Amino acid sequence: MKKVLFVLLAVAGSVFANKADAQQSKVGVFDLDIMVQNMPGYRGVDSLLQIYERDSLRADYDFAVKEYNRLDSTYKSDSVAKKAASVLNYIKDQRTQFASTIIYWQQISQQKGEQKRQELAGPLYQRILPAYEKVLKANNYLVVLKPGSYEIGSNVDNVFEKVFRELKLPVPEQFRSQTAAEQSGAGAGGQGNRAPAAGGAARPAPKKQ
Repeated sequence: MKKVLFVLLAVAGSVFANKADAQQSKVGVFDLDIMVQNMPGYRGVDSLLQIYERDSLRADYDFAVKEYNRLDSTYKSDSVAKKAASVLNYIKDQRTQFASTIIYWQQISQQKGEQKRQELAGPLYQRILPAYEKVLKANNYLVVLKPGSYEIGSNVDNVFEKVFRELKLPVPEQFRSQTAAEQSGAGAGGQGNRAPAAGGAARPAPKKQ
């Protein structure tokens, strides 16, 4: 009987602890990519990415067009028509590959551009991640949502501001939470310095294109 009572008490204690943890847990809003793009030093990344897109990606596209035209002309020429079927099939396959590159170039270039951005911004990601993990542990977040995935008026915590402060960096205006006075002024019809935000958290700037 004592053993059964002990088990029941242990289960009850576990349920109570889980409920207490759930009550203490909070919902945050954060996006690592947006954070990176608003870090000091990202402007240099953006400039290098524009150079890459203008020079390297453009050169890749021009090469694909040039090779497709060359292979198409070769495949249709009379001299090649007399060659073995294996040679014709090889030229045809190569032409098809370059044609696919041209047709799907928008998706291919976007993927390559994003890979290059991740590479160039790597040091910024490495700098932010430890601070972000520290903020998560300190605040016991139940879940962290991306901007735009919650309704206005939701009680969400501004994780952006906390990470900036953990990094000892100035918090950009669009990431600052409103003070109680500002929220009160907005509710009374006042304009304030910033637009009202859900749960007191500022709506982050949209991701740069």
